[in-house]
Amino acid sequence: MTETYRTSDHNVCPLRSFEDLQVGEVFPLPSRTMTDGIFAAFQAASGDNHPIHYDVEYCRRHGHDDLLAHGMQVFIQTAAGAGLFPHMIGGALVGMIEASFQIRKPVLRGDTLYSALTIADLQPQTTTGVVTMRATVHNQNDVLVMEGQHKYLLRLGSAHLRGPLDG
Repeated sequence: MTETYRTSDHNVCPLRSFEDLQVGEVFPLPSRTMTDGIFAAFQAASGDNHPIHYDVEYCRRHGHDDLLAHGMQVFIQTAAGAGLFPHMIGGALVGMIEASFQIRKPVLRGDTLYSALTIADLQPQTTTGVVTMRATVHNQNDVLVMEGQHKYLLRLGSAHLRGPLDG
């Protein structure tokens, strides 16, 4: 028996359109522990060399028990691409158009972070729609350490729903 494989059918999850989304839907992201490696990778990528992010004795002199994560290092834990949302909307995604966040509590080396995106608003336009998502990050003690929002522009209609391997 010969089976025909179509890359257009290769999807991580069922595809949905803007019109299928609902306010209140939650998209959890994988948890992540803030390790030495993550701190070093962020420092290398960002060029941020402030000692509060890599000198534990400096941190202790300034009232922190350990290295303090950079705010952007915490924010990137809400990257939608770490979860199913961009896979679910396929080719309808035009891109991220806005992001903002507030740090509510310090994040230290060794903390484990639990991030989620929740659809807060859906604004259809003529041929596109804007999805506003509330972004949250909690630590291992269920404390909200960061909150903010992402906005994504999506094409309307199901004709644009294609898998990641389609051209």
